Amino acid sequence: MEQPQVMGILNVTPDSFYAPSRKQDVVSIRERVEQIAIEGGTMIDVGAYSSRPGAVEVSREEEMERLRGGLSMINQCGSGLVVSVDTFRADVAKMCVEEFGVAIVNDISGGQLDPDMFATVAHLQVPYILMHMKGTPQNMQQAPHYDNLMVEMFLYFSTKVKQLHDLGVNDIILDPGFGFAKTLEHNYELLAHLEEFREFNLPLLVGFSRKTMIYKLLGGQAADALNGTTAVNAISLMKGADILRVHDVKACVETVKIFNEMTQQA
Repeated sequence: MEQPQVMGILNVTPDSFYAPSRKQDVVSIRERVEQIAIEGGTMIDVGAYSSRPGAVEVSREEEMERLRGGLSMINQCGSGLVVSVDTFRADVAKMCVEEFGVAIVNDISGGQLDPDMFATVAHLQVPYILMHMKGTPQNMQQAPHYDNLMVEMFLYFSTKVKQLHDLGVNDIILDPGFGFAKTLEHNYELLAHLEEFREFNLPLLVGFSRKTMIYKLLGGQAADALNGTTAVNAISLMKGADILRVHDVKACVETVKIFNEMTQQA
């Protein structure tokens, strides 16, 4: 984490919100893994359960089957990428780490959708991405409300970081959860105060890539949101982000290179 890292997204799903990110057959998965590596990404986040608002429920068995195919291909590629699995289910995380050597567990629910997740990560002894979300992917965008957004988020992270530390989990990465149970205004309030999360002295991951907070403000659809994504990624780097989770790896790597050059000259 001495320099910002770029995490490429691989969705082994048929319904993720950004259609070009959906990869289900062997050839397209291999091509995506190779693309992330060639374009300069250092991490890959593999998900088999779409977390877009209103996403259809996916069974545990289906999620595991999709991940087995995706992770097998990643291992065959030998790309050298650090592999993260995007799941909120403890037994799915356990399978991915023990059977496929996955290095990081990325849980959008912060342990709220599976009470066994914290203990499982403690047993596995792998880094854990702790994200903020209220509700579930099916209902999280139904009129999200906060009396004080930043106070509630700090209480959320403080409580959960302590729970994880008490279980022996020390490698924790915070993700504020842009687009998860947050209005457009909430997302930009969060961005405006992003540097405050450095108080936790933990790595910070952000994921803005082509989300509604960008194209609902600027117009168009997810396919039109690359320029806005780059702008928000640049802002987040200046506010202390350590990992950028993105669809467009090349553009993000270039953004990081410009940021690094600027900071070296400061």
